[in-house]
Amino acid sequence: MSDSKEKGGKAAIKTEEKKQHFDDIYVQKDPVAFKERIIDALDYISDDFNRQTFDRLILPWCERQAGDGKTLNYVDLCSCFGNTTLAIAHGMNVEQIRENWKDTESCRRVAQPRRLPLRTTGIDISGNALAYGKEAGVFDEIIEADLNAPSADARAAVERTMGEADVVISTASLVYLQLPAIEAVIDPFVRSPGEGYLLVNFLNPFALEKADATKRLLLDKLEFVGSTASRHRRMSALEQGNYPGEEWALLELWVLRRKGKA
Repeated sequence: MSDSKEKGGKAAIKTEEKKQHFDDIYVQKDPVAFKERIIDALDYISDDFNRQTFDRLILPWCERQAGDGKTLNYVDLCSCFGNTTLAIAHGMNVEQIRENWKDTESCRRVAQPRRLPLRTTGIDISGNALAYGKEAGVFDEIIEADLNAPSADARAAVERTMGEADVVISTASLVYLQLPAIEAVIDPFVRSPGEGYLLVNFLNPFALEKADATKRLLLDKLEFVGSTASRHRRMSALEQGNYPGEEWALLELWVLRRKGKA
C-alpha cells in the first residue's frame, strides 16, 4: 500500500509503502474526518510544536515587520485543510483546532482571529481542501497544483507566489514531493530579495534517505537558523507493523532563511 494524495481518484503524489496513506481524508470537503481520524485517533500533536518553533525563531521578525506597517506574504505549501496555518497564523493549539473542527458547522469559520497581518496562500493538490480553506477564511488565496507535475498555469502561479513570499511553511509534507519538485518550488523563494523564512518538517522513521537528500538541498540554498525535535502523531497499525517497536512518528522541525538577508 503506498501513501499518496489523490486527485480525481488517481494517485498523483506517492511516498514509500511503509507509511500510512490518508487519501480519502484529503479529498473530503471539510476537515472533520481529518480531525476524527488523525487528530483524535492518532493523537496528532505536531502543530503545537510547529507553533512553538515559529514563535521562537520567526515570530519576533514578523512582529517587527508588522510594527513597521507591513503585511507579510505567507504560504502554506502542501497545506491540506490548513491546520498548521491555524496554529501559526491564528495562534491556535491542537485542542483549539480540534474544537474548531469538531463538526461540519463549527469548522465553517475560524474560531480565532489572525495574530499577525498576513496575506495567506494555500498550495495543495486537493481542490476540496483548498476550497474549504478559502471559504472558512484560513486562506486568502489558493493554488491547486500537482507539484510533481504541474500544469504551465499552476507552475507560473506557484513560482510567482513563492517569489513574493516572506514566510513559507511546509510541515510533514515534503515527503510527498520528489526532489526536483522541491527544488523547483523553493528556487523562486531563494532568489527573492529581502529577508524570508522557511519552516519545514522532516518525518522519522519514514523515507530517511530522501529526508537527508532534502536537507542537503535546502542547506545548499538557504541559511540554517534553528531546529526542534518533537512528536508528530502515533503510528497507525500498518506503520507499527512495518516498524516493530515504534509507537510514535517523530519530527525534526527546521527553520531556514534566505542567505545573506538577515
